[in-house]
Amino acid sequence: MQSRQSIQLRQHQQLALTPQLQQAIRLLQYSAQDLEQEVAQALLDNPLLERDEEYDTEGDAAEPAASHDDDGFREVSDLAPRSRDGDDDYERPEAAPAPTLRQHLMEQLRLTRATSRDRVLIELLVDELDDNGYLTTPLDELAALLPEELGVERSEWQAALRLLQSFDPPGVAAASVSDCLQLQLQRLECDASPQVLACAGELAREHLALLASGNLPALRRELGCSLDVLRDARQLLLRLDPKPGRGWAHDVADYVRPEVIVRKSGGRWKAFINPAVMPGLRVNADYERLIRQRQAGADGLQPQLQQAHGLIKSIHQRFDTILRVAGAVIAHQQAFFELGEQALRPLVLRDIAQELQMHESTVSRATRQKYAQTPWGVYELKHFFTTAVSRDDGDATSAAAVRSLIQDLVQDEPAAKPLSDNLIASMLAERGVVIARRTVAKYREAAGIPPASLRRAKARLDSVE
Repeated sequence: MQSRQSIQLRQHQQLALTPQLQQAIRLLQYSAQDLEQEVAQALLDNPLLERDEEYDTEGDAAEPAASHDDDGFREVSDLAPRSRDGDDDYERPEAAPAPTLRQHLMEQLRLTRATSRDRVLIELLVDELDDNGYLTTPLDELAALLPEELGVERSEWQAALRLLQSFDPPGVAAASVSDCLQLQLQRLECDASPQVLACAGELAREHLALLASGNLPALRRELGCSLDVLRDARQLLLRLDPKPGRGWAHDVADYVRPEVIVRKSGGRWKAFINPAVMPGLRVNADYERLIRQRQAGADGLQPQLQQAHGLIKSIHQRFDTILRVAGAVIAHQQAFFELGEQALRPLVLRDIAQELQMHESTVSRATRQKYAQTPWGVYELKHFFTTAVSRDDGDATSAAAVRSLIQDLVQDEPAAKPLSDNLIASMLAERGVVIARRTVAKYREAAGIPPASLRRAKARLDSVE
């Protein structure tokens, strides 16, 4: 059998992920903060890119006419901010960073007369503290980490721990909430009677779970105290801080800049892009002219020119896609902007994808970490997608609307007789929403509502005050 060589021409379609398409997909899934960082990096890497307002100085009518050089540019000294006292080196002072819990403890350690050996042990203990100031690692595990030839006895660890627990804030380096409260009670300066202090110590040591349950008769039987003493002891415990280290936890607040603003226009709610998040970019006209005229030394900038135009185009495509998706979502959820959470309609990604002839992944990228400013607050666009819950009349409502109904029912319940999940399911059925008790429990937990037993316990404790 002889083999033959032949040439065949075939035609087929294939989607190629060009660099431009990859960049557009990447920018679409970025949040507003991530996009700003990407733009800032591009401005540093590409000399052809500049912001729209960066060199627009001729339109500033509020300032007096400034001197210009021969090339028509304003002097750098005219653009610099003037100091208050005429000193060109004036700079606004920056606020000193707040100390961390570790720095606060190490500063107190420096003021003690502890030996160098004790200082090392205390530093090891400080490094094991969590953000709330608790020592979560047992001393035996810490001792096992040190070489045996150092000969560190358990009594040395205990002495170092006692010294650390004497530092500010009270309750630091405790192993549990019970230990933390007991440490604070030992250092508490108050005019409470010895009976109240003893009752508070016993509560913190043995009966925190029973106190949380709100079973006051059982507490009185265990403690053998009067109701007044129990009430005062509980108030004393409420004055303590179960998380002594959180005052030094400097979490930076994550601010959200909405990319979509929803407002009423022509009798309907519509989506508009927030101009504050639009990065105004352009290609430097002088550089582009030189490159296109192929002047000497400009040929090497041709790739940068293509990248600059490609980035600007991808950014415009990103906001155009977000606006189209947001507009379709808002058109489906008109009732939400009029009535609130309970008016949310069932909506899934597939509905928007079919309407806009997009892929579901594109809709997902355009709604994830993209926020809208609405009359009810700032919401992620993903919030408006919710599953359907059938009603007995054949219609459907959204899961978010059911959660909102549960929140309203719990908010209006009698404090002494909170609604159980079964009773909430019955009350929802009366409104046409038929769901199982376990579904009520799932939605209640998603809304951050504790079970009826804990709500009843809280009401009992509040009634003692």
